[in-house]
Amino acid sequence: MATLGPEPRPHSQLPSAALQANLSGLGSSTNLPLNRGLERALEDAASSGFLNLSTRKLKEFPRTASNYDLTDTVEADLSKNRLIDIPSEVCHLVSLETLNLYHNCIKSIPDTTISLQSLTYLNISRNQLSVLPACVCGLPLRVLNASNNKLNALPESIGQLTNLMELDVSCNEITALPRHIGQLKALRELNVHRNLLCVLPEDVADLPLVKFDFSCNKVSTIPVCYRKMTQLQSLQLENNPLQSPPAQICMKGKIHVFKYLAMEACRSDKMADALYLPDIDQHKKLDSDSGVGSDNGDKRLSATEPSDEDSFSLNVPMTNITEEEGLSKDDSSEHISALTGAAHTRKHALTCVDRILKACEEKHPLTGLTQHYSDTVDSVFETQVKPRGGSRTGSVDAVFFRTHKTLESVDPQFTMRRKMEQLREELELIEQLRESIESRLKVVLPEDLGSSLMDGVVLCHLVNHIRPRSVASIHVPSPAVPKLSMAKCRRNVENFLDACREMGVPEDKLCLPHHVLEEKGLFKVGITVQALLDETSANETLVT
Repeated sequence: MATLGPEPRPHSQLPSAALQANLSGLGSSTNLPLNRGLERALEDAASSGFLNLSTRKLKEFPRTASNYDLTDTVEADLSKNRLIDIPSEVCHLVSLETLNLYHNCIKSIPDTTISLQSLTYLNISRNQLSVLPACVCGLPLRVLNASNNKLNALPESIGQLTNLMELDVSCNEITALPRHIGQLKALRELNVHRNLLCVLPEDVADLPLVKFDFSCNKVSTIPVCYRKMTQLQSLQLENNPLQSPPAQICMKGKIHVFKYLAMEACRSDKMADALYLPDIDQHKKLDSDSGVGSDNGDKRLSATEPSDEDSFSLNVPMTNITEEEGLSKDDSSEHISALTGAAHTRKHALTCVDRILKACEEKHPLTGLTQHYSDTVDSVFETQVKPRGGSRTGSVDAVFFRTHKTLESVDPQFTMRRKMEQLREELELIEQLRESIESRLKVVLPEDLGSSLMDGVVLCHLVNHIRPRSVASIHVPSPAVPKLSMAKCRRNVENFLDACREMGVPEDKLCLPHHVLEEKGLFKVGITVQALLDETSANETLVT
């Protein structure tokens, strides 16, 4: 006899309501932490001013953001999401200074972004932009990163970004740079890596660039005017079909590239009227490495053709010669002829000239060599060498017989020129100090550099930028006390100098506290900062 009982149900007849309830409960439990995290991020933004919505797979701006007061938000991070355009809610954050939209799906930038008149940093890299609208050029940007997009051109209004210090448009499809790019007078870093550039505009030579990367393009020629970029520290030009300079020159580095450009400038017709050595034989072979003419004796600089025993050839690299250097072609020929015709009487003269040239080449490998040489020759021979009609030998012999102290007493202009040369070097060091701080900290220092460095705050921030937490505590001004006391200023400066010692700066290159506090030795502060940067770069090279 079979026992009666409940028949087993197939799987298809299981209660669907209960199954759906379980699934919905599971879904709500998984979505709940995400929503809570989003709400917590909005709460933190309302209190701190930093909105962090990175890596949340957002396709639009959270609707619940309207429940929070985000008007004081100064930094917003919406990177690594799925946004297809810049949310209109972001354009209403008028206090925004930093906006990161890296790695989204943004295809266009709305015109409403012009309302972000406090924005100084914009990262819109790794998106799908095909056009960079003109409204972006109306923002007070200092850093613009639009790399890894589909841009085929930059707007002609790019020159309106007068505060821009860093521009990165690498990995795009740009075929030409606009001519107005030369108006970016604050630009320090320009990256056009991996584009379709065939020609480099000459206007780039007018920019105070520190870093320039045009590698992986189709550039065949570097304009000779680029030799004027004396502030350039990093030049990346790999993977280009370069013909001028040739590949063997480019492989040797920036110094050799600039020397090649200087030689090409001197060979051109436009620079013929500015040469200091007009009688050099055109068929004389030039060394492609250093730009120094050969001294095979085929052509002498002296007009009288002295014998080989009592003459010497003077080899001067063809460096950048400008109209401001003041000596005409005839005047320079007269000085060189006087030097050649009489200096053979004293071996000391040749030694001095060689030292001068060597020192100038080591200190100014790219520009200024001709000016240094010309000024030095002027200082020795301007008042001691007679005009062409008179005798020169006796006068020059008298000069070289005199001691250095006697020469100063006879020719006050010698001392004046030497002091002016020293002053010029100090001014160059101070300007280099300003550029190093501005390029590292991405700030614009006031015209009075001494007063801005006097409290030591900027110097401490600089050393912390190079090596974090080198100065653990920095005394900074506050709204209540806008000016630090002298004791706190001295503490900041001493902490800066201690950090420099720990990072390997030699004692002989360290400035003293009063050089900063009393604004009386800015050039010595420049020597300290330059030694710090050199020591840091040397350590980084050893590590790599």
